[in-house]
Amino acid sequence: MPSPTPPAPLWEQYRTQLAAYAHTKVNYDVSTQGLDTAATGWRVDDYATSLPPEPPGPAQAAGSFAAAVDVLRNYKFPPPNLITGIFAPDQPLEKRIMVLRAQFLGFTFLFGVQVVDVVAEAACPTPTGAEQVWGYGYRTLEGHFERGQINFSIHKNLVTGAVDFRIHAVSQKGTIRNPFYWLGFKVFGRMLQRRFARQSLLRMRRLVAEALTQSPAPAQTKPAAVG
Repeated sequence: MPSPTPPAPLWEQYRTQLAAYAHTKVNYDVSTQGLDTAATGWRVDDYATSLPPEPPGPAQAAGSFAAAVDVLRNYKFPPPNLITGIFAPDQPLEKRIMVLRAQFLGFTFLFGVQVVDVVAEAACPTPTGAEQVWGYGYRTLEGHFERGQINFSIHKNLVTGAVDFRIHAVSQKGTIRNPFYWLGFKVFGRMLQRRFARQSLLRMRRLVAEALTQSPAPAQTKPAAVG
C-alpha cells in the first residue's frame, strides 16, 4: 500500500490568503506612531526574559544570541496552540506578509500582519553599556481583531554578555462586526494577549536552550551572522 502523500507546507496551503493580504492596508493611522500611549487610548505592554549569557563582546556564531535570532526570524516562538505564523519562506523579511492563524474560543481565525522596523545593530548605546540588537515588528492589517504594532528583539550586552528577549506592544481593540466575537474578545482578549506574551517568552527560552545543547561550544568568540 503506497504511503500517504504528506500535506503541503502551510505557506502553500494559505497561498491565496497571503496574496490577498499583500494588498490589504494597515487598519490604523500609522502617522500617529509615537503618540500611542495610555493617555491617547492605547494599551502599551513590555515583556522580557533572560536567555543563556555569553562571554562579553560580539555575539558568538553558535551562541545564545544567534540561536534566538534564528527562532525569531522564523517566528517559532509563539505558542502554537494560540498563534501560528504562516509566510512564504523565500520572501525577504523586510517585505514579509504573514497570516496569523489564531485559536480563540474554540474557533480558528486568520489575521494578516505586515513586518516593519527590521533592526540589526552591532553596538547600540544604552545606559548599561552597548548592546547588539536584532529584531523586527509587525503591524495589523484590515480585518484584524486588534490594531497596533508589536516588536520583538534580541539584545546582547557587549560588556556583561547578558542576552535577553524583549516584546514591546501597543494595541487597541479593532473593529469586530460579529457581536459574538466582539463579546468574546472583550471578555477574553486581554487574557489572551498576556498568555501570548508569557508563553512566547517561555517558548523562546526553551527553544534557545535546545539549540545550544545541539551546537558544539565555540572555540573562540566570533560575531554571529545575523544581518
